Amino acid sequence: MTLKEQLMADFKEAMKAKDEVKKNTISFARAAIKQYEVDNREELDDEGIIAILSKQVKMRKDALADFEKAGRTDLANDYKAEIEILKRYLPEQMDSAKIKEVVQATAAELGIEGGKKNMGKLMGAVMKKVKGLADGNDVRKAIEEFLSE
Repeated sequence: MTLKEQLMADFKEAMKAKDEVKKNTISFARAAIKQYEVDNREELDDEGIIAILSKQVKMRKDALADFEKAGRTDLANDYKAEIEILKRYLPEQMDSAKIKEVVQATAAELGIEGGKKNMGKLMGAVMKKVKGLADGNDVRKAIEEFLSE
C-alpha cells in the first residue's frame, strides 16, 4: 500500500471513529500533497510524500515553540498530537549517535577535520545522505560539535 493510499484509509478510519484531530491532520497533509501535485503537474511517489510530510512536521514544531513561549498550552497540546500523527507516516528517525557516525564518515570522505568555515560544505553532504531520516537541527548540532572538537 502506498503512502497516499494509507493516508486515505486512515482518513476514512478517523472519520468513522469521529477522531477530529486525526481526521483534520490527515486532511491537511493530503491537501498539501494535492497542492504540490497540482502546482508541479506531477504525481508524487512515496519519497515525495515523505518530503512533504516532513515539512508539515517541521512547520508544526516551529509553531509549537511559539505557542509554548506564549503560554498557549491548549494549542501546543493540539500541535503535539498532530506531530505524533504525522510521524507515523515517516521513516524512523536516526538517533544522535547514528547522525554523529554519518557526520564523521562524510567528513573523512571530504577530508574535513575541523573549522567552522567547512560547515556549509559538510552540512550539504550530510543532509543528502540522511534526507528524510534525520531532522536538520539535529544534523546541524552534530556537525557543530564535530567541527569544534
